[in-house]
Amino acid sequence: MEKTRIKTKALLPARIYRLRVVKSSVFSLLLLVFSLGIGIVGYKHFCHFSWTDALLNASMILTGMGPVNDISTSEGKIFASFYALYSGIAFLTIFAVFFSPIFHNFLHRFHLDVEENSSTD
Repeated sequence: MEKTRIKTKALLPARIYRLRVVKSSVFSLLLLVFSLGIGIVGYKHFCHFSWTDALLNASMILTGMGPVNDISTSEGKIFASFYALYSGIAFLTIFAVFFSPIFHNFLHRFHLDVEENSSTD
């Protein structure tokens, strides 16, 4: 009984939908800043890069492009390995959190259209 009720619920009002989009955008931005911060500090500390080079390398790794500068220290290479693994998961998570309310609304709207068309047939 509950399953049917959920499927036929109306879409959220535009104001609440926009609030959810803003919340997920802010949370995604915080995750992005946190992830970049880890990379910047790590590259600065372990690889002895300048702040600019640390930002560049962290940004490139986080988006899946790959490193820019060569790493000469063993601890820097170990950090870069773990940061690359973390970044793969973090990027997908940030992407999912950012687009989840939009995708959910799309699927809900699509489902309502399908339900409406099947009830008129």
